[in-house]
Amino acid sequence: MRVFHVGARFTELPGLPAQPPEQGYLWIGTSREEFELDIGPIQSFLQQWAGGALVDLHISDLLNRQLPSHFDYTSWYDLLVFRRLAAGSVSSALPAADEQPGSLAGAQQVLQAIDTSAVGFAVFDRLLLTVHPGACQVWDSFISRLAQMGQAGGNGAPADGRGASARLPTSPDDQMLRMVNQMVDSYLELRRLLTKQLGLLQRALLDPRGRFRSWQVLLDWRNALHLLEDICEDQRSAALEWIDTFEERPAPGDSSSRRERDLLRVRSRDVVEHIERVLGHVRRLESSAEGAVQIHFSAQSNRTNEIMRTLTVLTAIFLPLNLITGIFGMNFDFLPLIHSSSGFWAAAIIMLLVGAGLGLFFWRKRYLGTHG
Repeated sequence: MRVFHVGARFTELPGLPAQPPEQGYLWIGTSREEFELDIGPIQSFLQQWAGGALVDLHISDLLNRQLPSHFDYTSWYDLLVFRRLAAGSVSSALPAADEQPGSLAGAQQVLQAIDTSAVGFAVFDRLLLTVHPGACQVWDSFISRLAQMGQAGGNGAPADGRGASARLPTSPDDQMLRMVNQMVDSYLELRRLLTKQLGLLQRALLDPRGRFRSWQVLLDWRNALHLLEDICEDQRSAALEWIDTFEERPAPGDSSSRRERDLLRVRSRDVVEHIERVLGHVRRLESSAEGAVQIHFSAQSNRTNEIMRTLTVLTAIFLPLNLITGIFGMNFDFLPLIHSSSGFWAAAIIMLLVGAGLGLFFWRKRYLGTHG
């Protein structure tokens, strides 16, 4: 568990403070395992410092690893559970240097990238409690980002620290939206990998010279896209519910608070817009995959029709030739050309002319060959 004070500066505290800071707010970040062990001291601190502890049902939600994204609230805090991509999943999905483009291993690595885990946010008036899975990349990167913001603002900032606070989050709601936006950005990065790998699978599926055999991979892709669509829909619903609750809050009286409220409104809409972009792209990928499968089977049916048409034309050409050979093969003594020395060549020429004539006829009818 790590405790930070976010205000004019971004500083890490050695532990839970005995007295609340005069300005800014506290950020308590902990892993899910540590939160389960330290739930007693955290609840006592929240009861004393934030005006109310966590509800038992919300504690169960924060400890649940597979809980979908959702939003809930009480009279003294808001609870948001938001699913993020597993740490390092997107970077591990990048193809290796010795890996062939469009290989089965590359597609399976991208499928493994759609592995999510829940991050919990308990937002009080002047305190933010975040519960992360173990080795959370969002937690570490956001701490580094806030530390850099604080240093950049403190080097050339005025004595009152306005330069730093202008870039640091101004409230627990602001920080929560920034962290959620960072998690959504990882889905935007995954979108590029999904598009690339799915395009390679479609190319292999529609290759006229190849024979597609990776149907299980394609089925896994379809299921993974359905899973990602469900995750994005839950994320959007949770974000919209938070926006509705935020809009119901009483309007502040001073201008600075109104400006901060407008900034939060813009940031929340930006989060929803990013989620909708990922959701729309996932749906386009699903439609594209379904279309590629339909085109594949249409191409296979058309290829079968081409083969059957060619075989039918060849059969139609050789039928008259078989008739001619059958006539001259009848066991009669008196047949035309049967006793002539040039009879064979005459019959051969007749058969050649008949075959060439029928071939030319079917070619003109576009039953043979390819015509534009």
